[in-house]
Amino acid sequence: MKFAVLVFPGTSCEADTYDAIKNVLGEDVEFVRHNSEDLNAYDAIILPGGTSYGDAIRPGAIARMQPVMKAVKKAAEAGKPVLGIGNGFQILLETGILPGAVLENRDLKFICKPVQLKVENNDTLFTSTYESGEQITIPIAHGNGNYYADEETLTKLRQNNQIIFTYTTENPNGSMDNIAGISNKQGNVLGMMPHPERAVEQLFGSEDGLRLFQSIVRNWRESHATNA
Repeated sequence: MKFAVLVFPGTSCEADTYDAIKNVLGEDVEFVRHNSEDLNAYDAIILPGGTSYGDAIRPGAIARMQPVMKAVKKAAEAGKPVLGIGNGFQILLETGILPGAVLENRDLKFICKPVQLKVENNDTLFTSTYESGEQITIPIAHGNGNYYADEETLTKLRQNNQIIFTYTTENPNGSMDNIAGISNKQGNVLGMMPHPERAVEQLFGSEDGLRLFQSIVRNWRESHATNA
């Protein structure tokens, strides 16, 4: 399986994401620049965290206009796995690939620490290696992670089981419904504020994020074996 890790000016988590896929997961991965227009060579797309374009205007607002995002939309529509982490989630929201928006954290402070998450939906290509309702530990690192959506959008997210992760022991940023991660209706696009690439080795406090990447690979291999 071949992953693309997108790189925008200002992203800072691409190296961690690359390392998690290449050296821990053991899969093929390449960096892809923001001005690329073709992602056909890749089986999965990851938009990593950081502060693309210095979060000018709003987090993700400039990145969404770059050429590679047309290719991301095309990949998402084709059913390829697309994962947005932190700023990558914000870019997916700005692009409209995922619904809603993120605001500044409730306390107007940057937060960087491990948090407890609940797996709300393990019937996705990103979460099939988790148990439903399982509590996992994955770190956050953001100043704008307060997820917001109007009541109509929240109702649809609940009805379609698109709320994938929620904060449990605390809501660190004020997100509505304690939301930490959501998917699109088709289930092949996931956006989340916590950083699974920082939770792939016990040396750093948790391996709970590794199973997210393992889920992607397992589901991709199963679908391609079925279609072979």
